[in-house]
Amino acid sequence: QVRLQESGPGLVKPSQTLSLTCTVSGASITTNYYFWNWIRQPPGKGLEWMGAIAYSGYTYYSPSLKSGTSISRDTSKNQITLQLRAVTPEDTAVYYCARDQTAGNTARYEYDYWGQGTQVTVSS
Repeated sequence: QVRLQESGPGLVKPSQTLSLTCTVSGASITTNYYFWNWIRQPPGKGLEWMGAIAYSGYTYYSPSLKSGTSISRDTSKNQITLQLRAVTPEDTAVYYCARDQTAGNTARYEYDYWGQGTQVTVSS
C-alpha cells in the first residue's frame, strides 16, 4: 500500500520560508515512471498544481508561481520537499502531495495516491 504523508509547520509568518515534506512509504520515489506532485487548495478555491519532481529527479513548476519555489528530494529518506520563500497570506492553503504518471494535472481523479494534506496558515 502506497502512503504519502505531508508534514510541516501549521503557521508561518509573512516573508518567511515555508518548508513542507512529503514522506512516501510503500513505493520508491525513484521508481519509473512516477511523478510526485505538490498541489494546494486555498480556502474556498479549487486545486492548484504547484510543481512536481519526477522519478529521474527532474523538476517541473507551474509558471504561475512566484520565483522562490523549489522542489527537491531525499532518496535515502524517500521524501519530497517543497519550499516557498517569502510567503504571503495568499499562500494560506491545504497542501497535498500526490502521485501521478505525469506532472501538471489538477483533477483529483488523475492521481492514484494522495496524502491527507497539511493546513498551512500564513499570518503575523
